[in-house]
Formats: sequence, C-alpha cells, structure tokens
Amino acid sequence: MTGDRASLRARADAQGGVVLTAQALAEGWTRGRLGRFLTAGGWTRVRPGAWLVPGREAGPAELLWTHQLLRPELVVSHWSAAMLHGVETGPPGERPDFICPAAAALKGATLHRLPLAPGDVTVVAGLRATTVARTMADLLRARPRDDALVAVDSALSWRHGRGSGPPGSRGRPLTTLDDIGRALIRSPSLRGARAAAWWLAMADPRSGSPAETLARLRMNDAGLHPETQAVLVVPATGRRVCPDFLFRRQGLAVETEGYAWHGSRAQHQRDAIRFNALAACPEVRRILRFTTADVRDRPAMMIRDIRDALG
Repeated sequence: MTGDRASLRARADAQGGVVLTAQALAEGWTRGRLGRFLTAGGWTRVRPGAWLVPGREAGPAELLWTHQLLRPELVVSHWSAAMLHGVETGPPGERPDFICPAAAALKGATLHRLPLAPGDVTVVAGLRATTVARTMADLLRARPRDDALVAVDSALSWRHGRGSGPPGSRGRPLTTLDDIGRALIRSPSLRGARAAAWWLAMADPRSGSPAETLARLRMNDAGLHPETQAVLVVPATGRRVCPDFLFRRQGLAVETEGYAWHGSRAQHQRDAIRFNALAACPEVRRILRFTTADVRDRPAMMIRDIRDALG
C-alpha cells in the first residue's frame, strides 16, 4: 500500500504543521484514502488543498506556511516578516503580508507587488522572508510612522525576541541603521521612500519598549527633546540606573510603565524598584510616570504634565 501515514505527519511537522493534498498524492496516496484518513484523524482544512495536523490551530505562522506552500513564489514581508524575525511591534495585522512582484491577487492575504533584490530575501523558521533590514525599510515606507518606528527601535535594540526569530537572536540587535538605510536606497523610487528616510533618522536603538518609543515620538512632535537612557549612579550604592527620559537641567525624569507592552509582571515589579533608585540620584528632583495607555491614548495629557513639571 502506498502513502505512508508517518511520512505524511513528518512532512507536515517540517512545514509548520501544514501538508498539501498535492504532496500526499505525489507520495502515493489516493484522493479517497487520503480524504478518509485526514477526516478520521481530525486534520483541519486550512485552505483548499492544504491541511493542518490535529491539535494545532491555524495561527499566523501556520497561515504563512499554507500560503507559501501553495504559492512558493511568495516572500513573507512587512508585519508578517517582522513577526518571524521576533521584532516587537504593536498588535499584528489580520492578514498575512507577502511580496511578489508579478503575482496575481491573493485571497486571504495582503500582496505587495514590490521589486526584490537577491540580498533582500532570507529563510526564517523554514519560510522565505524579507531580511530584517528590508522588512524595516518596507514598514517605514508603508506603515504609519509610529508603528514603523516601534518595530525599527526593537530591531535595533536588545528588546526584540517575542516572535519565532532566528536561534540565539534574543538580546542582540537584529540589524543596524546603516543596513536599513541601504535597503531604502536600493529602491529609491518606491513610494514613501523619502518620508521613510526622515523617519529612520528618528529611530533610537536605546529604546527599551514600544511605549518608550511612542513617548519619545510624542515629545519630539511637541518640541521636547530629553536625553534618552542617560546613565546615572546612585551615590549610596553605586548602582547604575537609566531613566527612560531625562531633562537634566530641570532635574525631571520621565518613565513609561505598563507590563502589557513593557514585558511581564516581573519586569513591572523591577521597574518599581528602579523608581526608588532614580529618586536617590542627585540629578533627579522629580519623576513623572506614564502608563502605556497614557502614551497611546492620552498623549496630550502626558505632554501637558511634562510641560507643567518643566515650568
């Protein structure tokens, strides 16, 4: 009897849990026997001709595998590529993103008909995707400024690593400003490239969280330009502490809080301990703290409070 069950499952496991009907038929399965096996075994049909192993939900990664297996010419890009690379961003998009310069319309996904240079494509977690630098360049061109810079700051800093990402990538930068700049220059005629170059100049690898990036942008828009991550020392203990933002002349430190974006509840607790250390620094006479919700939803209030504290 042709068509081996173990082989079919092994193929699916190697492909993000997805196997194609065409692959099974090529291995000797008949359509009738395959259909009976998949139905009885609890496999889920993700798309016509694509099946997901039992017990696994069709999440973002599984959908990427499904589309790319059915259409091998597609390259994962934009938000979807940022997710694969482990870049920390805001809420994910509802539709997978792909680039293919000459592809036809793609149901259930967003297709970007953009040119790709050979050096713009890599393999991440088994999927063909745009490199980190090219991904950041595409986000800067296509997405709102603030969303794009949240991703860029993450890729440039130590704080990424929440996605699948390449092994060992957590805790070190995924790319550089120069690499992103070169990715922009390679296609200078693409729509939004000029604005993207201006926005890239606003990136800061020292940013410690998405909320911190957004707070910096809000202050910048309001004409406020504090030091970011200035290194201070607690006299009594010698401990080094870095406020998110410091208006040194006025002695004002500004901190962004909130475990939902900043990391975890444990990190939130460490931030509270850090508040006490900041208060012990002679350079700091007052500390303002804002939550992620303040930064995202009430920026006018945040700016007003900072201006009032600055006098």
